Amino acid sequence: MRILLVSSELHPYSKTGGLADMVGALAKSLARAGHQVGVVTPLYLGLRERLPDLKLYQALELPLGAQRIHGEIWSLEPLPGLTVYFVDQPGFFHRTALYQVHGIDFPDNAERFIYFSKAAAHLAFHLDWKPELVHVHDWQAALTVLLIHHQAKQMPTGSAPRTCITLHNLAYQGIFPSNRYVLTNLPWDYFTPEGVEFYGQMNSLKAGIMYADAITTVSPTYAREITTSELGFGLEGLLRKRQNLLTGILNGVDYEEWNTTHNPHLRHPYDVEHLEGKRANKLDLQKELGLPVDGTIPLFGSISRLVEQKGVDILLGAMEEMLNAHLQFVLLGTGAPEFERSFEGLARRFPGKAAVRIQFENSLSHRIEAGCDFFLMPSQFEPCGLNQMYSLAYGTIPIVRKTGGLDDAVIDVRENADLANGIKFSEYSASALSKAVQKALALDAEGEALKHFRRNAMQTDFSWERTMAEYVKLYEKALGG
Repeated sequence: MRILLVSSELHPYSKTGGLADMVGALAKSLARAGHQVGVVTPLYLGLRERLPDLKLYQALELPLGAQRIHGEIWSLEPLPGLTVYFVDQPGFFHRTALYQVHGIDFPDNAERFIYFSKAAAHLAFHLDWKPELVHVHDWQAALTVLLIHHQAKQMPTGSAPRTCITLHNLAYQGIFPSNRYVLTNLPWDYFTPEGVEFYGQMNSLKAGIMYADAITTVSPTYAREITTSELGFGLEGLLRKRQNLLTGILNGVDYEEWNTTHNPHLRHPYDVEHLEGKRANKLDLQKELGLPVDGTIPLFGSISRLVEQKGVDILLGAMEEMLNAHLQFVLLGTGAPEFERSFEGLARRFPGKAAVRIQFENSLSHRIEAGCDFFLMPSQFEPCGLNQMYSLAYGTIPIVRKTGGLDDAVIDVRENADLANGIKFSEYSASALSKAVQKALALDAEGEALKHFRRNAMQTDFSWERTMAEYVKLYEKALGG
């Protein structure tokens, strides 16, 4: 099969969250399974210097409203069967961040990602290996679907590639003023409530949902949740209308990177039968973060964007209460300035009990996953989540709110005592999270029960081979196979 993926971020080249990990792992898995795979992604600042093997593939001259914007496509082949096509337009993509600075979106994000979508649609029709299916991800790439749909109308039936869109987080839709629609150079026929119009504005994600041949999201539970008014963010009616095309596929884990036995970020390897290394990693982490080095103190961790969706308000409230107990807490993340300040204040009020690092550091995230006993993910909603799966692989018991992919990936003792690998709670409140932390402390005190949970956790399989196979089935269906 010939598949072109389109994503605004791609591990290991660019990343703000799980989108990059998912697309990178899916591309790699598809290529290794023998499919021909391309990925279109922007050439962000610094990538050219990091990637000396980049080759110029072609120049671009694309319309953007009344202007014509020059750009280039550069290519790289990291694996047999996998080519990455980088869209180079310095005015749009050579910036210190991907989408925003200090929590404020770049004012020209419409121009940036309409141009990106046009470049992807151009490649979909002009690559010499002729992709059969174009799989786009999130709002930044969603207009690619409409651009392909429009061009296909002027071509013989069946000659254009089919399209699939994956919704990683419906809270972000790429909504812009209606005057930005002229940048698409598409007829105004599409700017209707049945097309890209959304309460008088242009909605990029809606365009993708409306015109794609297949729609996926990143967990089965989230696929159900987004058809409700609580989590549909205004698109629930459209998603119910297209529900026959909507599939929830739980993300996989790239175990080549997220493992405890051959990991350059961990000083002490360990596995389910030899857990001494986990305790040694814990002691190292306590020392690194300036906490009292004591293997008997239960250590709780969180790695998160500090935004409301991730439940950081109830996490703050629960830690204010629970740090008086016999435990330690570490947090790694960046986000809203008010949350950053609040967590830094928490660390000052509880010296020796809480360590907070306002940054993103991949290596430290591995050490936190390996060194902690419990991992906190109290999200308001969570389309998939990956850290709960990383935690399971690292034998770190996840404490999660019962929503989206968190609910799909973690098994609570009340659901199945034999297979239990984590702790779930339902109510969105600091007090409910505090009760879950108390359950974790009780579990920690029962050595054999904790071993049972840890064994189950580390034997859970979220391999990408299985996830990739579900996508291949979906592609075949979209292609009419």
